[in-house]
Amino acid sequence: MAEAKKGKLFVYAGASGVGKGTIMKELLKRNESIRLSVSATTRDPREGEVDGREYFFVTKDKFEDMISKGGFLEYAQYCDNYYGTPKDYVDEQLNKGYNVFLEIELQGSKNVLNMRPDAVSIFILPPTLDELERRLRDRGTETEDAIEKRLSQAKVEMDHAKMYQYTVINDDLDKAINDVLDIVSKETC
Repeated sequence: MAEAKKGKLFVYAGASGVGKGTIMKELLKRNESIRLSVSATTRDPREGEVDGREYFFVTKDKFEDMISKGGFLEYAQYCDNYYGTPKDYVDEQLNKGYNVFLEIELQGSKNVLNMRPDAVSIFILPPTLDELERRLRDRGTETEDAIEKRLSQAKVEMDHAKMYQYTVINDDLDKAINDVLDIVSKETC
């Protein structure tokens, strides 16, 4: 019996509020080969988020203990919180033949792309910065200070979009979803 074909690693990024999570939910529904890596974070859960599903919510001490034990494929500090990708989960899913998406920010993307140059990188862009600000405000989950930090960080991240192999503009949700599915198909065939 033939061994299962190893899955492909995808680095999936974009500014906060650009619609990465919404696109990802649809990708997971439409393509059974895709798995989203669950990251660990020190930030508080948002309403409706479940530990182990959206993130592993851990204390700063626990996160730093995981760092010291080499338990992350990448980790970074973003907007005063730690985020990191547990190594074991990713490798286990790839070995089962799944295509694993790492939904991570700029610093983490750079680290993974340096360590795993065979990873496919996709950056999701908003149609405009004004639209991104509207989306962040409409979420109703952030303070004014947090929105300003996220917009400032978004400008930095968007300036680095050229380091990704693919960019997808999320100005039409269905088109953006299909664009990402086309990339997955192209890269895994």
